[in-house]
This record gives sequence, C-alpha cells and structure tokens, in this order.
Amino acid sequence: MIWKKEFAVDDMNRFKANSMLEYLDIIFEEKGDNFLTASMPVDHRTHQPMGILHGGASVVLAETLGSCASQMTLEQGYYSVGLEIKANHIKSISQGRVMGRTTPLHLGRTTQVWDIDINNDKGELICASRLTMAVLKTQEKHSETILQFMR
Repeated sequence: MIWKKEFAVDDMNRFKANSMLEYLDIIFEEKGDNFLTASMPVDHRTHQPMGILHGGASVVLAETLGSCASQMTLEQGYYSVGLEIKANHIKSISQGRVMGRTTPLHLGRTTQVWDIDINNDKGELICASRLTMAVLKTQEKHSETILQFMR
C-alpha cells in the first residue's frame, strides 16, 4: 500500500467544503491499495458553451485526484504542490457523470508523477492526464493548513 496517512473517502468528502470541489460536486468514491477515484457531474457547472464537458473541468478533477492522493503518500512534515499537468481530451460528453482514477507512476523523494484517467459511465476514456507534483518540507506558515487537511 502506498498510503502513509490514514484517511477514509468520507473524510476526503468533508474536506471539500467551501471550495471548487463542493461547487463542482466532485465526490471521492473509492480508495484502493494504490489508487483513488472521484466522480464529477457533466452539467451546467462543467459545460463549455457548446454544451459538452469543459476541458478545464476535466483538469480540475484530474488535479484534485492527483494532489489529494499525493498528500496521503507523504511522511509527516512534507506536503506537495502541482508543478505541471497535461491533459489529452479524447472524447466529448454532454451529460451524466465522469469518473476519474489516479495511480502513481513515480513516488520520489522530491517529485511524484500521477496518471489520471477520466471515463464516462460506459467506461470510455474521456480524458487522459498526467500530473507532476513537487514534494516540499513543511514550513511553519503552512503547517496549520496542512494539519487541517490531514484531520
């Protein structure tokens, strides 16, 4: 198992209050030994003007999954921040929910790389994303925010 911090999916869903995750109705669904999943609706909140899922909304789901998973793999005294995200939009979708699943490609001392696939309810690939995270030592000014995330 890759997780260094104990967390339940319900805890993750409580953490999203008063954030973009709450507004977009991103719901963490499942935690496995080496993956984390979350879903997001395809509706007026996530559409682009043509009535299909906005690529930026897919990126929000991807970065949410990779960033949250990354935090949970780190030892106490460390946190991670996004360095780069890349997204390939494969197929359009205009309604329903999409499901994202993230798995690590690399869990290093100073960087991490996460793959995130976003699928429709038929299992068809909508977006393939890759997120690179920088691993940093916690500084005093960040410690309270990070502690809140870990509670």
